Amino acid sequence: MSEVAPPRFANPAPAAMPAVTMAIAAAGLHKTFVGGDGGELNVLEGVDLLVEPGEAVAVVGASGAGKSTLLHLLGALDRPTAGEVFVDGRAVSGLDEEALAGVRNRHIGFVFQFHHLLREFTALENVLMPALIGGTPMGEAEERARYLLSAAGMKHRLAHKPWQLSGGEQQRVAVARALVNEPLILLADEPSGNLDHHASGLLHDLLFQLRRDNQLAMVLVTHNLELAARADRILRLDGGRLHPRDRG
Repeated sequence: MSEVAPPRFANPAPAAMPAVTMAIAAAGLHKTFVGGDGGELNVLEGVDLLVEPGEAVAVVGASGAGKSTLLHLLGALDRPTAGEVFVDGRAVSGLDEEALAGVRNRHIGFVFQFHHLLREFTALENVLMPALIGGTPMGEAEERARYLLSAAGMKHRLAHKPWQLSGGEQQRVAVARALVNEPLILLADEPSGNLDHHASGLLHDLLFQLRRDNQLAMVLVTHNLELAARADRILRLDGGRLHPRDRG
């Protein structure tokens, strides 16, 4: 990976935080989409972000503001029009698709609003899969998957398939799957958007428990202000840029 040094950030971590290697960062991110008529839509216009290991940052904003687009760029699922993303202090813009896939598999965990579990596989098999793809031996992968499912309150549901689980249970399996490779960063896009209040609360508790246990950096895109309030910082995406948001 290239060793490009990041510039100064408009949205740094709090000054009291010790200077350690960033878990994930964005510098001057721009993203422009071209419509069928050839017109351009500027969604992100110079986003700066720095997230330290163990820090949780919530990103809020209106629908269509570009929150999911930002998360996709941070997670190397898409490439910016301009700017740079840094994972564990290293730039990723020069990586080819195979190398980007490796970064996603080893360093980044994703949780989406829709769990995207594979219907034909059990909960345990769904969680195991990213570890096996990453080359982890079966015994080690299964031990990690069982531990995470147990931590998620799913120890009694290992052999159940997604269609046999409630929505909240499916999301807990998705969280376990996101963490099976022990990533540095968890990116969550409306993780409780399809759940009722009770199931949402359980999922939020799980996310922050696993964050503490694993020193995860987390970026949470959410409309749920209860979830956002649990983060260390809340940022509002507006006009293509991130701004600190008052907790009031």
